[in-house]
Amino acid sequence: MKYSTVRPTFRPGIAIAFLLLIIFMSACSNTAENNQKAGIAISFDDHFINDWYALRPLFRKYNAKVTFFITCGDTLTADEIAKLKQLESDGHEIGFHGTVHGKATETIAALGPAKYAETELTPGLHYMKLAGFVPESYAHPGGDHNDQVDSVLLASGFKILRDVAISRRRMFGVQLYALAPRLMSHIFYPFDKEKIVDALLIDTDAGLTIGEMQDAIGKAKETGTALMLFGHQPLHVAPENGAYGFNVAFLEQVLKEAQRQKLRFYTMAELPKN
Repeated sequence: MKYSTVRPTFRPGIAIAFLLLIIFMSACSNTAENNQKAGIAISFDDHFINDWYALRPLFRKYNAKVTFFITCGDTLTADEIAKLKQLESDGHEIGFHGTVHGKATETIAALGPAKYAETELTPGLHYMKLAGFVPESYAHPGGDHNDQVDSVLLASGFKILRDVAISRRRMFGVQLYALAPRLMSHIFYPFDKEKIVDALLIDTDAGLTIGEMQDAIGKAKETGTALMLFGHQPLHVAPENGAYGFNVAFLEQVLKEAQRQKLRFYTMAELPKN
């Protein structure tokens, strides 16, 4: 019995087309996965617990979850603790913003790493634990930090450290620069497990527009990243007498746009876990 010695003809064109198809399908799969991760992470700093608590209906309206960074934990009242526990039960995160809200770089330079931790971290975390909270995220007071400070914080067990980003700066009434949020790549979390991040200030003095926010949210959607924002006290009117914070109506527009574009809401500690 004779067997044919004719071998199948190798067709380079077909092989290349097949390889390109595999690459295309893989790229589409990665894009789809990234789009599913696209989201927004909003946080609030300091000790405006009663004001934050009043926003619960707004957060529920848009199925939003956020992170609250608490400072001066030794002054927490029973009522404030109960409200924070309710916020945590709603799905929000309770983070830490320092014991005395001091300048970290000056403190660590003057006292050293151990004393810095004893001054800014240990007492406040102790009070937070007594209240029933074990923060995983830390927001730098005033955005003041350096590599040495970060090293101490990460060694203390924090999963993510949040810094401050500002798109507009003014001095003596003169605007020094304005940068569109879309161009600030560092405020978009790429889900690369990074633990040191920046969030964009949305307080009224940042001068942001809803158009800029819509554009930034659109970029997060397009790139499969998470837009990071933060503010302080919720305000319903223009700030007076030294008050600082964000306009509640502005926040609602941000939440509404994020929901419209089907972004996921992340707490800060969730970012490096995804």
